[in-house]
Order: sequence, then C-alpha cells, then structure tokens
Amino acid sequence: MAAFPLQETLIQPGFASAAAFQHFPAAAFPTIHPIHWLHSHFAVGGWSPLQRLSGMLTAHMTRIAPQAGFTWHPHRGLEIYTWMLEGRLYHEDTTGGKGELHPGDLQRMFSGDWIEHQELNPYDEPARVIQIWFIADRQHRGLEPHYQQLSRAQLPVRQVGDARVYSLIGGDSPMQQHITGRLTAGTLAANGSSTLEAPRTGEELFLYVTDGAGTVTYDGERLPLAQYDVLLTAPDRAQAVLRAGERGLDYLSFYLPPFLPEAPTP
Repeated sequence: MAAFPLQETLIQPGFASAAAFQHFPAAAFPTIHPIHWLHSHFAVGGWSPLQRLSGMLTAHMTRIAPQAGFTWHPHRGLEIYTWMLEGRLYHEDTTGGKGELHPGDLQRMFSGDWIEHQELNPYDEPARVIQIWFIADRQHRGLEPHYQQLSRAQLPVRQVGDARVYSLIGGDSPMQQHITGRLTAGTLAANGSSTLEAPRTGEELFLYVTDGAGTVTYDGERLPLAQYDVLLTAPDRAQAVLRAGERGLDYLSFYLPPFLPEAPTP
C-alpha cells in the first residue's frame, strides 16, 4: 500500500492565507470536461490550488450524462464518500456492496488494501454528485473493505436559524468513519438566513456551495455566494451569516484538522 502522510495539507503557495475568513469564487477552481459524458468541478484535489486538506484528497462535483459512468476500477487506502445531489447513480463493488443512490443519499466505501467498484448512470437523466476522498486513518488500515449507504431520512437533522443542517459524518451521524473530521449538509429555503456554524477548537472549516445562491456577511462586509464557491474559516473568527437568494442555498461544511497556513511571525 502506498505510504501517504496522514492529515497532510498541500495548498498552492499564495492561494490561501492565515486569515480567519476567506471566500473564493467557483472560477478559482478548475472545471474539467475530459470526455463527452463527464463534467467535474474540483474544489479540492485534481488541478485545484487546494491540493489536499488535512488528509482530504478530493472534494469535487461530478456530473455524469445518461447511459454513462465509470466501469470497474480499483482503490486502496481510501475512504470515499458520495453525496447525491440529483438524478440516480448505481454502485457495485467487489465486497458485494451495491445500491442505487437518490438525491440526499450518502454512501461510504472503505477500500482497505484493495477494492474494485463501478459507478454507473444507466438511467435517462443526468446524475450529479459530490465525491470526497480521504486517506484512511492509519489505525484502520488493516480493516477489510466494506460499504455503507444511508438515506436522507436516516441522517440526524437540526435547525440552525432557517437552515436545516444534516449530520453526514461524525457527531451524531450513524455513518461509520475511518477518518478524522466532521461533515454537515445545510439547506436554506429561499430568502432564509442562518449563522454559519464555526469550527471547534482544533478544527478549520472548508465550505462548498452545492446549489443555489445567496450572500455571506462577515465583519460587516456582504459577499455574494454562488454554486461551487468555497469558504475557508478558522475557529477564532467573527460571526458569519448566510442568506439564501430566491433559489435557496445548499452547502457542505467540512470540519477538518487545521489546514490554513500559519500566520507569519511578527
């Protein structure tokens, strides 16, 4: 198995700073179209300036055209999560794990030393997902590969202002994990507002807007938020407020071990 430094962060020099709050528009990250049936936006990993955040290798949107997809291919040393946004996707792997994903479903595949799987859209409508790859924590490396899938109805949800916030990974989520970090999914209806939940001590936040548009207000400044924009925040920041536009606002919040550059020594 390849030996990856756990929780390593790789960020293009000069792209992110030690600031407690940073906003990056979607265009700051690459969108690729390597084949006619596939479009992807890489916020983390791939050609993104955020190459790796505390052991998270990728966080990217992938849109798969009807009657297309990824046939059998291998992984090792990874825990891969898939959050379904629209359409349907069929998964099958060499452990016998299989399932059809619908919007709001969360899937986890732990590759162990070796797994092969396929991800297919054999249906008549496009499929769109956020896929997240983590390096598995070292203490879990000896586990056999396995698979888990939860529907939105199985995920704990709480109200934060006008937002409904689902626990996807960590906290009170029933999803198993073999990585260090927490993940929530927030959804704001049209014109709703919510306080952005700050990272805890020992965490920093990577937020990825998955749908809709709106604004974020921080330290008296209001900034536009659009699909696939990114926020990076530290725990010692002022309060930030999210407000949805007419189409609502959906976002994923990744609470990870610290990944922002250290502030220069005075």
